[in-house]
Amino acid sequence: MAAVGIALGVGALVLALAALAGLQDALRSEVLARTPHLEIELPEDRAAAAQTLVEAADGVVRVQEIVRGRGWVRSGGLVQPVELLGYAGRLPTFFPGAEGEQGGLYVGDGLAQRWGLEAGSALEVISPEPTLGPLGPQPRVRSLRLAGTFAEGRTEEVERLALPLEVARTLIPRRAARLVVTTTGLDTAEALVGQLQTTLPEGTRIRTWKELNRPLFFALRLEKTVMFVAVSLILLVASLALVADLALLIANKRHEVGMLRAMGAQVDQVRTSFLVLGGLLAGGGALVGGVAGSLLAWTLDRQRWVRLPDRVYFLDYLPFRVESADLLAVLLLSFLLAWGSTYFVAQRVGQLPPVEALRR
Repeated sequence: MAAVGIALGVGALVLALAALAGLQDALRSEVLARTPHLEIELPEDRAAAAQTLVEAADGVVRVQEIVRGRGWVRSGGLVQPVELLGYAGRLPTFFPGAEGEQGGLYVGDGLAQRWGLEAGSALEVISPEPTLGPLGPQPRVRSLRLAGTFAEGRTEEVERLALPLEVARTLIPRRAARLVVTTTGLDTAEALVGQLQTTLPEGTRIRTWKELNRPLFFALRLEKTVMFVAVSLILLVASLALVADLALLIANKRHEVGMLRAMGAQVDQVRTSFLVLGGLLAGGGALVGGVAGSLLAWTLDRQRWVRLPDRVYFLDYLPFRVESADLLAVLLLSFLLAWGSTYFVAQRVGQLPPVEALRR
């Protein structure tokens, strides 16, 4: 029964971690698709010179100047608060699924669908920073034609709006210059930080994709750690069951153990026999549980049997992904708990006097 308990515990832990890893991987991919690899905040009037330096660095694919701010977009009687992002040149890569021309005003496809917008529709972009006129403070408003839409992420809490940099500067004028950098990979972006810090002007702040999403990644790591510890209690209970099984075996084989000791068997030999027995039970259960959990996770992911309501979650089904590090950690934990339980029982066997063991 102990081996069955360990197999069930390992299988449950592997399946739970696979579900969490699949969900977190999908969430991470969703977020990173809408996050620049590097974002560089520069002192005033240094964007042009800094852009030339960044473009010369190894691994850099694209560099763009941007400006960020808050505002509203209005169409007819409909108003929506948005995050404004002004960009130079083409639409940045962290606006995926863009449909339209090279430059211009872009809104999310969800907002366009709700408001019935299409390319060429007239929109008003409003800044929260007023301008001073003859009649006092007046709102900054720019009327623009919609150039296209981009794929709106289900994880986005605030609507985003992209517009040309020269227009954005009239709406959000007092913002530090920023550069967004697209590199050949996420690891390349992190490796570039040290190199760029030495070449860019003093006061420059460089944030990687990891730093831009630090709270999210911390929450994901914490969630996985808590899940691992909670489900590992099943393995602890199974290991205690292994103690009970071995203790029962000792009680039934007490006379035989005494005979072996009386015939000259050493204490270490008796202990080793119980350690081997416990290892076989724990190892067999852990391997069966690991294989069964991995196969079940692969089947659930392949067949997409766990469906999710798409209006509540950002996915239509629950993905499963078995990571080798997670599987190795589960097997190692099960072996350690089982070895500790077996060692405790083996120690008790070694302390059993031969004369007492021979008594019925």
